[in-house]
Amino acid sequence: MDSSNGKRKHRGYLTWTDKMDWALLDVLVEHHNNGNHTANGWKPHAYSAAVKNVREKCNVEITRDHVLSRCKTFDKHCSTISKLLDRSEFGWDRNKNMIVIHNEDAWKVYIQVGYTNSLLLFLTGIRF
Repeated sequence: MDSSNGKRKHRGYLTWTDKMDWALLDVLVEHHNNGNHTANGWKPHAYSAAVKNVREKCNVEITRDHVLSRCKTFDKHCSTISKLLDRSEFGWDRNKNMIVIHNEDAWKVYIQVGYTNSLLLFLTGIRF
């Protein structure tokens, strides 16, 4: 608790919207294409540009920590999608920009084997 006013401090949780994601991704793609992504992550000015772009386009107060957290979420999603696409039963539809299932029973088998992940429950809504 904050002793000055008796209220709990807010940890700064942020709910990301699609519009915020796109504003962030626009900057990250631009900086990636300009070579501002290294093996250790993004260069500091890429984070600053991302924060500025999301603030301006979405009228929301975010920080570098919010961007770092969202990038970690993106990494987890990409890892899950990559693992799914490594399996022959799944593929990528370039026209629809989404995962497709080549075998109707593939999803049931995938879940039964224990590859469940909360992201996978929402695959039909993923767009890139």
